[in-house]
Amino acid sequence: MIRPEEVIKVGRLQKPYGIRGEISILFDKPVYADIDTEFYFLDIDHILVPFHVEEITYISDTAARVKFEDLDDESRASRYANLQVFLLRKQVEEGLEDGSADWDFFIGYRIVDQHEQDLGIIESVDFATINVLFIVKGEEGEHLIPATEDFIVRIDERQRIIHMDLPEGLIGVG
Repeated sequence: MIRPEEVIKVGRLQKPYGIRGEISILFDKPVYADIDTEFYFLDIDHILVPFHVEEITYISDTAARVKFEDLDDESRASRYANLQVFLLRKQVEEGLEDGSADWDFFIGYRIVDQHEQDLGIIESVDFATINVLFIVKGEEGEHLIPATEDFIVRIDERQRIIHMDLPEGLIGVG
């Protein structure tokens, strides 16, 4: 059984397309559409279920029509509309061409500062501003922490911890 920490959200299914059971998928980023895969995982009632890709047709850099095996008509495909789509983290990591950071990859990681203070777990990533921010939820509430390699000291992938050296005053003193 696939655990949530083993996958990363790469998109969302949209509405069915045509009568053969194809369904539209909207990828969160172009890099996710470029990852070649035989399976996508769909979140069905909080269970990650693998669906074998029979055929995929790309519409744009972030949209495609996918035909899943054993999904042969529009009514069956419509049951899966609006579901979140996931790939294995290791597939996403391998799919990053130049090794550049894909900040979404770190959702679920814990952040520890230079004083060994556990700041919480990265719940999401905010790309709305010029500076990408980790949204971190911890015991002391929510923190907005710049997602920049300048602050990252090291990453422990086994324990899923990012060690950061943060400027004084960035995290409010409680």
